[in-house]
Amino acid sequence: MSKLKLDLHDIYNKGYKIDKALKDIMQEAVDRKIDIIEIIPGKGSGQLKKHVLRFLQQKHIKQMYDRIDKDSKNFGRIFVRFRHK
Repeated sequence: MSKLKLDLHDIYNKGYKIDKALKDIMQEAVDRKIDIIEIIPGKGSGQLKKHVLRFLQQKHIKQMYDRIDKDSKNFGRIFVRFRHK
């Protein structure tokens, strides 16, 4: 099972960089037929996690992946799962 990881700690306060990083990793996952992306917004206030989840809910992004799982043991992690044809 192939997996990509995106840690957003370094760019947490730069909205445009966050969206670009998310777009880039989503496209890479589709292009390389990656099964899972692990996104780490960190724990913090939860604002970054909300930003990531809003990004993933956009219609054109939602078409790219199969489902989202929130890590039940670690609040600061989101898994995006893909089902490639």
